[in-house]
Amino acid sequence: MNQTCKHGTAGATFWWAREDLHYRNGRLLFAGQDVAELAAKSSGPLYLYSLDRAEANLCRVQAALDQTGCASRIYYAMKANRFLPLLERLAHSGKCGADICSPNELDLALSCGFPASRISFTGTGVSSRDLDRLLAQPDLTINCDTIGMIRRIGERHPGREIGLRVNPGLGTGYGDAEKLTYAGARTTKFGIYREQWAAALETARRYGLKVTGLHFHVGCGYLNGQLESWDRAVGAAVNFLDDLPDVRSVNAGGGLGLPHRPEDRPLDLAAWSAILRRHFAGRGVSIAVEPGDYIAKDAGILVLSVTDAEQKRDTRFVYVNGGFNLHPEPAFYGLPCEPVPCVPRGAPAEPVTIVGNINEALDIWASDMSMPPLAEGDFIALLNAGGYGSAMSSNHCMRGDFQEQAF
Repeated sequence: MNQTCKHGTAGATFWWAREDLHYRNGRLLFAGQDVAELAAKSSGPLYLYSLDRAEANLCRVQAALDQTGCASRIYYAMKANRFLPLLERLAHSGKCGADICSPNELDLALSCGFPASRISFTGTGVSSRDLDRLLAQPDLTINCDTIGMIRRIGERHPGREIGLRVNPGLGTGYGDAEKLTYAGARTTKFGIYREQWAAALETARRYGLKVTGLHFHVGCGYLNGQLESWDRAVGAAVNFLDDLPDVRSVNAGGGLGLPHRPEDRPLDLAAWSAILRRHFAGRGVSIAVEPGDYIAKDAGILVLSVTDAEQKRDTRFVYVNGGFNLHPEPAFYGLPCEPVPCVPRGAPAEPVTIVGNINEALDIWASDMSMPPLAEGDFIALLNAGGYGSAMSSNHCMRGDFQEQAF
């Protein structure tokens, strides 16, 4: 549904509404649960997750990959959300592996049921101690981010299979935001650039390492408006294949986005998979992808309670019992979590600015949002909170407590 009626309008529908997220009889339902009732039983901020939604998102990506004409594999990027019930559901579904970026994530993935043969590591700033822990799993896929990492693997395990993460020098992200673009005009820390390519291949040859995988990840949250840029980035990454006769799998990373604002439209997965098909069909390689946000983000909401509401000069502030430390993305990356009242009043909406309980200027959930009147004790749900929320949270100001529930 893509209507943008104001909250509280009788019979209104909303751009974010769907079968498992909507109002019924004036109350917000999520995953079949009355959100306000659950929040009333919680002692503070509450994350709610729909496991069915997460798995449905996973299945949509797989259906799109099936149209590429190539063998494929999905690795769930567990840095997006590492809540145990979610990881266990995905592992036991058998529909995906796990993308990890630290040895501790490796241990967690294994404990949740992902076998090492279905786990892919891609990290940056990887220490020798990290490598020792990773190399203890011979079936683990390891993608090397630097020439130094190639050398240190070769010193420890000559002859091992590895993947190489490359930086094609082109990228994109949600709204073309620079902070969400991992490869582009600005030099980033990620991957091996073309200027380093010959040295990287020579280092691998020196230690008899067999390069069987090519990896690239160029940005986060891209939607239809960024597919043309993503297409160019994929094309630039494909050029590295010419020097890699033993590559069996190309990992196109993650970054698939979803709507955050009323004007956003869902990513056209058919157009996305057509780009992959055009670049890789007939090359004899399988395609891997690492969606995290796309699987988890709209499968979760963060529920906060109103602690105060007050007019200050020309702004009406609504204070809630959780701050940006619980979900840093809106403050850090400009990726909003749409705030919706759990039990909206029918009174006319008014512009409000929703702020948290952290003593920092960054602590703003939403500015000038049209909302029905809100009062102390009301509950607000922040949508699209399932990815990079709890996983990135901190205890800043010692206000890091929250609860999580999955259905």
